[in-house]
Amino acid sequence: MSIVTSRPRHSRGASIHFSGHETFPLRQMWLKKAFDVAINGDLIPKATFADETAIATFGVGRNMVASIRHWALACGVMREADQEFRISGLAREILQDGGLDPYAEHPTTAWLAHWQLAGRCYRSTTWYWLFNHVTAPTFTRQELEEPLAGYARELDPKHRLSTSTISRDLETCLRSYAPRTGGGSPEDFAEPLLGELGLLQEIHKGQYAFRRGPKASLYDGAFAYALIDFWDRKAEGHSSLAFETVAYAEGSPGRVFKLDEESIAQRLISLADFTNGKLAWTDSAGLRQVHRKPLSKEDHRDMVRRAYG
Repeated sequence: MSIVTSRPRHSRGASIHFSGHETFPLRQMWLKKAFDVAINGDLIPKATFADETAIATFGVGRNMVASIRHWALACGVMREADQEFRISGLAREILQDGGLDPYAEHPTTAWLAHWQLAGRCYRSTTWYWLFNHVTAPTFTRQELEEPLAGYARELDPKHRLSTSTISRDLETCLRSYAPRTGGGSPEDFAEPLLGELGLLQEIHKGQYAFRRGPKASLYDGAFAYALIDFWDRKAEGHSSLAFETVAYAEGSPGRVFKLDEESIAQRLISLADFTNGKLAWTDSAGLRQVHRKPLSKEDHRDMVRRAYG
């Protein structure tokens, strides 16, 4: 039985990236910690994560400081410039004091972080690969190691990865969604931000399975935001998308959020009311499609705001 889809591909414009997280899954307050060191909510000097005061600034050890930096980049909280990091507008709206979710407690924040990692694939090759290419009903980390290594080789034959790097990245990815349930140190029990999403479960020791189906904590605003983000990157200029593309295409909301067909159809049907007709569902002669009218940046922001309602 094949573990993965047969044809490795990659998110357009993304380079492969393993490690950087220092084997720490993303924790609830880490994105906020990164945001809070920004000057006027805008710029973070690169030295902030590297100088001798970093441990005191973030209140964690040096390896965790590096992990916070990695996750803030991978989740789109900040982007790299010459001598500094720049906070994204979306992160500012969510994480600023008085923002939509300054303490990263709302499930929408976790869903948006997951979308960034598994849907957009920046510094998160393993996350993208796991949710877009693994098709087996159950799997172990060991069963995933060689297929992931092969995926990386095909994408970049010159990029040499050790078996231990692949193994550690997979372990960190799996534990981001399905934390350890017994043994280990107290650090192992710190609840990862993505663990609340219910996307992955450890059904037996070391054996995992995706939880496919409706996702009650995924609000329509977050789904609509992800759909438009996917649409803009994969089918820019197209005024309609086939249901099958939304449900099954690589990087699609259906794949990344592990939604079943009925759940996707119900969400697409409800989009017309949710967006005041700017997105609309049609089902004619067996041809199921979602159509879009022009959407402004304010429309995008409104989708996110309503996902926190």
